[in-house]
Amino acid sequence: MTDKHATDLKNEDLNCFWQYGIEYWYKRFSVSENGLSGLQASTYLSKSVNIRKSGQFINSDLSLFIGQFTNPLMLLLIGAILLSAFLGDISDVAIISLIVLSAGILSFVQERNAGKVAQQLKSLISVKSKVIREGQYIDIPSESIVPGDVIILNAGAIIPADCLLITSNELNVNEASLTGESFPVRKEIGVIKSDAILSQRTNCLWEGTNVVSGKAKALVINTGDQTLFGDIVTRSGTNVASAFEIGIKDFGFFLMKITLVLSVFILVVNLINEKSIIESTLFALALAVGMAPELLPAITTIAMSSGAKRLLAKKVIVKKLSSIQNLGEVNLLCTDKTGTITEGKIIIDKITDYEGNDSDYTRQLAIWNSIFETGYTNPIDEALKALGDHSNINITKIGEIPFDFLRKRISIAVDTGSEKILISKGAFEQILETCSKLRSADGSVCSIDIYKSNIRNLFEEYSLNGNRVIGVSFKRITENYIDREDEKEMIFSGLILLKDPIKAGIAEAIDELKKLHIGLKIITGDNRNVARSIANSLGIHQPLLMTGQELQMTSSEALVQKIKKIHIFAEIEPQQKERIILALRKTYTVAYMGDGINDVSAINAADVGISVENSVDIAREAADFVLMEKDLSVLVEGIKEGRKTFANTLKYIYISTGSTFGNMCSVALASIILPFLPMLPKQILLTNFITDFPYMMIASDNVDQEQLNKPGKWKLKIINRYMVIFGIHSSFFYLITFVVLWFILKVQESAFQTGWFIESVFSELCILFIIRTHKSFLKSRPSNYLFVLSIMGLVLTLFLPYFPFAAYFGLVKLSLLQVTCMFGIVTLYIITADLLKIWFFNKYAKA
Repeated sequence: MTDKHATDLKNEDLNCFWQYGIEYWYKRFSVSENGLSGLQASTYLSKSVNIRKSGQFINSDLSLFIGQFTNPLMLLLIGAILLSAFLGDISDVAIISLIVLSAGILSFVQERNAGKVAQQLKSLISVKSKVIREGQYIDIPSESIVPGDVIILNAGAIIPADCLLITSNELNVNEASLTGESFPVRKEIGVIKSDAILSQRTNCLWEGTNVVSGKAKALVINTGDQTLFGDIVTRSGTNVASAFEIGIKDFGFFLMKITLVLSVFILVVNLINEKSIIESTLFALALAVGMAPELLPAITTIAMSSGAKRLLAKKVIVKKLSSIQNLGEVNLLCTDKTGTITEGKIIIDKITDYEGNDSDYTRQLAIWNSIFETGYTNPIDEALKALGDHSNINITKIGEIPFDFLRKRISIAVDTGSEKILISKGAFEQILETCSKLRSADGSVCSIDIYKSNIRNLFEEYSLNGNRVIGVSFKRITENYIDREDEKEMIFSGLILLKDPIKAGIAEAIDELKKLHIGLKIITGDNRNVARSIANSLGIHQPLLMTGQELQMTSSEALVQKIKKIHIFAEIEPQQKERIILALRKTYTVAYMGDGINDVSAINAADVGISVENSVDIAREAADFVLMEKDLSVLVEGIKEGRKTFANTLKYIYISTGSTFGNMCSVALASIILPFLPMLPKQILLTNFITDFPYMMIASDNVDQEQLNKPGKWKLKIINRYMVIFGIHSSFFYLITFVVLWFILKVQESAFQTGWFIESVFSELCILFIIRTHKSFLKSRPSNYLFVLSIMGLVLTLFLPYFPFAAYFGLVKLSLLQVTCMFGIVTLYIITADLLKIWFFNKYAKA
């Protein structure tokens, strides 16, 4: 693409491109129906995209690093550093600066690695588009599309750019992402007035919308931020948060409020007691940092990225990291039948006439219809094509009416040389309703009226045997053009009997779901008899079934209660799937798995949307997770990993609201009673710094099987109750420490602060081993990294008072009696905390 072409892209005509015909744009872009040359495309792409991307990576790293120091807690500490520097306290400046910088770098490295994981996952499922370049059809990543590209679109495709139609055939597009209207918009070639509103620009296709039915060839006009969708995204700049993210954010703000109120209160009290203004201010700031869950965002991000890596190893691609937490909460899975419960490999069982006899004529019509169909690939057509060699077929295609979910059929017109025939293939009832005649075995044609009941009985018989049955009809035509109006007065030819065997190992996978306390409901468009046969094959005796018609006649209020007992939904329309999911969400946390255009609304409606790697573009784009294999066993492993991530995130929350919070509250109260501060500000920050390293490892910690067997649930009431109970427990032992150090051992200021510092670090690290499991901590093995870093932290804390630089931190050597007392208190704290933890989770968490 030439520099002149790149300059032309800035022309104002691009903003109203629908007012010009396609030949105008061919000339403007120096392109034809054969598409751009490789040199044209690569030249423009390298100038406009690659340079911008490299700059984005640099800017994102810089922004992420700076962001570590711009949260309120870090800003408070930076303020403390400046205050100490102003007063000439160089040792405090150096120590606090080192702690702040080290903590910032630690969080930056971890979050940057998490971001890289997210980028890698995104690249695995990038949407591809079919384009014509130099006359050749090729598939390229959608982000590589450039103005002037000629793209090919079929049902299910996501439109990657703003385009002008070159050709179209029964093209219907879902523009709900732009207009909010869910009803598909019909698109046709033409020229539209420049002042036409969005809904009237029927010759245009817009980025972010998707093809519901039909096919088209279009010329790309605008890409990236220059598109209508890109402009909206740029101006809005907002992301929708998940329920878990909102809960975490609200909980973090709740703790921050308590922290700030308590810190200000302690500052005021210490100033009233005529303690040093500077020491009191620094103490209050350090207290705020010590109490606040400053690692919560980092822990959450790291836990999710670690979970995403583990999920990828289990053949599950995560599209949005925060969805992992939702996956951990799932307690009901809804899925379609094909490819999940069944093999998804269609077998042609039999092709018959209206009496159930083998029919070569119906077979030939069905094969021709499948050979010339150009919509999205489906297993039925693939199975029909495989019935014979068609390389030397002497038939010409005249036209096509693509499949859609309203008509539920596809029609192909062919010229055999001796006659022109319109052939329809599709759902039994939708084929039968278009027929006024039928073809007999001898080739004669008669009225279908007296045979309809017999044909329906035959359909019922085959369905009860577990066959999926579709119909075939035809009629002779004279024109070289067809549209939907031609699909009437058809001649019924026969039936195609399909088998889709139950997938091997499906019974075991369903048992695994039961062990994980996850229910399973099947939602299918197949008729009730096929659905019932599938249920029986799965061992569901006397399955409860609801049809689409019954669903339509049930009120929304009654539906919520009625569907709890239903095993299978049959004869369901695409729009009804969404209604089922929304009703189920009132009782369950719902995951929905599907791979077709008809599944998109249900995927969007579910708490967790799941698709598969070979699904249509729009289904993959709508999903939160993409399975590399459409297999329930793969999903089972994915749910386990989701629960593991959820459990590890909650561990940090419990630790922050228990020991840490109790510790800081005790320090704050002790500062009011004592004539000196129970811990120096730099000692509080050092406590945080030492415990931060093993706390970071919580994200990848082992999780007990008992916690994986049940869905996680974000329950703020339980967390609040835990904070009160364990906060009181922790504070009680710090009260014992206070009494022992001050009244019994009668230690001086530095020894008191050193003793309190050692116990603070020991208790916060030991509580980590206790809270990470719901059973006795001796029966649960932590991850190697967590264990090693915790032991290193304990050893470092014990020997810190003996290092040459200990005085800079206000630490002194303790006597054997003092150390023994501290160890005795910590040991008693560990034993009682473990017993209290077991009681708490047995009583409240299980309830």
